[in-house]
Amino acid sequence: MRPTVSWTPTADLPPGTTDLEPVAGVLSTGGVLVLSGAGISTESGIPDYRGEGGSLSRHTPMTYQDFTAHGQARRRYWARSHLGWRTFGRARPNAGHRAVAAFARHGLLSGVITQNVDGLHQAAGTEGVVELHGSLARVVCLSCGAFSPRRELARRLEEANAGFEPVAAGINPDGDADLTDEQVGDFRVLPCTVCGGILKPDVVFFGETVPPPRVEHCRELVREAASLLVLGSSLTVMSGLRFVRQAAQAGKPVLIVNRDQTRGDRHALTRVALPLGTALTTLAGRLGIPVDDEATIRANE
Repeated sequence: MRPTVSWTPTADLPPGTTDLEPVAGVLSTGGVLVLSGAGISTESGIPDYRGEGGSLSRHTPMTYQDFTAHGQARRRYWARSHLGWRTFGRARPNAGHRAVAAFARHGLLSGVITQNVDGLHQAAGTEGVVELHGSLARVVCLSCGAFSPRRELARRLEEANAGFEPVAAGINPDGDADLTDEQVGDFRVLPCTVCGGILKPDVVFFGETVPPPRVEHCRELVREAASLLVLGSSLTVMSGLRFVRQAAQAGKPVLIVNRDQTRGDRHALTRVALPLGTALTTLAGRLGIPVDDEATIRANE
């Protein structure tokens, strides 16, 4: 299964707007469920998949089938991911993440579902985030199911691959750095310390399904919410689009903030075509909600 790179918008999709009033009105009434995608993290230096200059234009993510079937595929993945983690792990929440955290603190949100694996919502102070596609900060053994922190594996990989310092052409939303096969070389992949099994980041790869209990939990959040606010997602794949369709079918307002057209636009009350950091901090200002700055977040860590 290859990743869905793009979709073709149809001519009858409603146009985007720069008017934030409908979003402000829905936010002010509370009960808003946020669904975020890669676009909210681009201002933190993490590229998205499908936007202008998105990583899928130059990079095909590892599929679950390739990862589990081929040792060389795992070597390539872990070499690239290990290098990418050095940058990815240093990414900081941006104004968009901080605004979402402020909305949550002021009781306007019923929950947050993110398709991202970067942990930046939590780093900004948002609690109870549902990580639809998992987290790069955890590693799981495919044999015994043991979980371990990514930082622990990173330390082990550093020791096992001393001198591994290639220069990557770029980093991708899944934390994977762009390396050639020559740069990967004979990178050493490490086994589970519990049983010797195959280690995998605790994220949903392309070709892998989101665990059904997690999907049902998200569906329940949609049922309980008064409205759905989509932030920075093209909704190209069904993992996020299904919640938009569910909300719309239930008669709940769906609002989208995304610069480009999305597959959910026809279900939305409006799509605001503004940069997320600008849009969300402007919304916070209109609602009289203070947003923490980066220094405050660092002081609270």
